[in-house]
Amino acid sequence: MKPSIVSQCLRCAPPLLLRRSAPSRTPQLTLLIVRFSTASQPNAVLRIQNRFFSSTTPLWDTLPPPLSSPQNATVNAARAVRRSTPYRPDYSSHYKQKNTSLLYYTASMILATLTLSYASVPLYRAICQRTGFGGIPITDSTRFTPDKLLPVENASRIRVTFNSSVSSTLDWKFTPQQREVYVLPGETALAFYKAKNNSGEDVIGVATYSVTPGQVAPYFSKIQCFCFEEQKLNAGEEVDMPVFFFIDPEFSNDPLMKGIEQVTLSYTFFKAKYEDGEVRALV
Repeated sequence: MKPSIVSQCLRCAPPLLLRRSAPSRTPQLTLLIVRFSTASQPNAVLRIQNRFFSSTTPLWDTLPPPLSSPQNATVNAARAVRRSTPYRPDYSSHYKQKNTSLLYYTASMILATLTLSYASVPLYRAICQRTGFGGIPITDSTRFTPDKLLPVENASRIRVTFNSSVSSTLDWKFTPQQREVYVLPGETALAFYKAKNNSGEDVIGVATYSVTPGQVAPYFSKIQCFCFEEQKLNAGEEVDMPVFFFIDPEFSNDPLMKGIEQVTLSYTFFKAKYEDGEVRALV
């Protein structure tokens, strides 16, 4: 059998090296013939070179197009749309989740703020009554033990003065029955205030109190008091309101209390205002 032209070319001109052309949009292959000899089959080699390797057109561009069908046309159209449309990741679900989390966080903060605003007054009152903070005398009953009610005989007596005031929203007359008393640390004392309703209607009032100097408040304990409780007075009614208190014996042992000889107990009456079932002072 007569050898083919291609085999003759390869036998007379070895070796053949394939390499890629310069980078372009479409890969192309070119054939480089090294140590080529035209002595044996010049015409055959020339025909092969001109026929097969002279073109720079990619091989797949010379293939016939695929058969058209409705399904292939739909696929090709979809591919064309995808190629023409730039890729944009779908972040809608991600941002939707972030917005929902932000909404929940904001609602929680608003709810917590409203809760604290309503609970701040009774919470502050309870803390002050237990610790004496802010000049509020202690009313914790657990501190009224028998050993706390023993007067310190070798201590100096403390002058306790009484003060009173009434809010402009309340048409009451409110005054202390005594101006001052002298007590020893650990000694109990009883004082009275008088309140009269000067208006022509029944009114409910609420009293707040404080002690000055403020550092004495942790040692100023009240056994009985009308403070922070609603006091209803009918039109023209007048009543006496007692205050039963003592100064803790530890007052005389505290170096910070040295030099304090006078304490002032002040009361202020406000008109009561009902909010959510709770009585509050109307300033």
